[in-house]
Amino acid sequence: MFENTKAVNGFAVDDIDKAKQFYGETLGLKYTVLSEEFGLISLNLAGGRDTLVYRKPDFVPATYTILNFEVDDIDAAVDGLAERGVGFERYEEMEQDEKGVARGPGPNIAWFRDPAGNILSVLQQP
Repeated sequence: MFENTKAVNGFAVDDIDKAKQFYGETLGLKYTVLSEEFGLISLNLAGGRDTLVYRKPDFVPATYTILNFEVDDIDAAVDGLAERGVGFERYEEMEQDEKGVARGPGPNIAWFRDPAGNILSVLQQP
């Protein structure tokens, strides 16, 4: 039924202005304001996979990773984010190095949060 239908993913935040600053300035992503009145933006992600970000009054942060950014050099990405004031999550059940990177098996990955508390990651494939 939907095999040829374009799908758009999205997630909620509590403050769309903080989201615009974080995603636009801190992460360096382009975005399109869809509605100031209703608090809607679209992150213009590489590969044509735009993601809707919307303000939700009774917002509760996601407890899982909502967006993964695949990078060629995880150390450079983590260092660059840290220079911009981004802190990295630590999980007791994961072995992570001093930067917060869990290294293999599988992709090397480091998790961080947006201002709303949603979990994001940078990851590097092996």
